[in-house]
Amino acid sequence: MIYFNLLAAQTVVVKTAEWSPTVGLVMSLSCLFAVAVGFFVIQHPGEGGPRLPLKLPGLGDRFGSAELLATMSFGHIIGAGLILGLRNAGVL
Repeated sequence: MIYFNLLAAQTVVVKTAEWSPTVGLVMSLSCLFAVAVGFFVIQHPGEGGPRLPLKLPGLGDRFGSAELLATMSFGHIIGAGLILGLRNAGVL
C-alpha cells in the first residue's frame, strides 16, 4: 500500500536566482552569443520572412524577423540553463 500522505510531504524546493545585474549580464551575453552563432550557421537567411524595421549594425540584410526571434529564443534557453547552473554551483 502506498502512503499518499508521505509522498505529498516530500516536496522539493528549488531555489532560483533572483534578478541582479550579474544575472542580466549572463542573459545578455548568452543572447549575443546565440545571434553570433546564428549569423554564421543559418544557411538561407532572410528568405520568406518579413524584414526588420530597423537595420542592425553588422547584420545588414542577412537577418529578418524570423532569424532574430529564433536566435534570441535560443539565447534565452542557453541563458536560463547557465543561470540555473551557475546558481546551483554557488557562483551566482
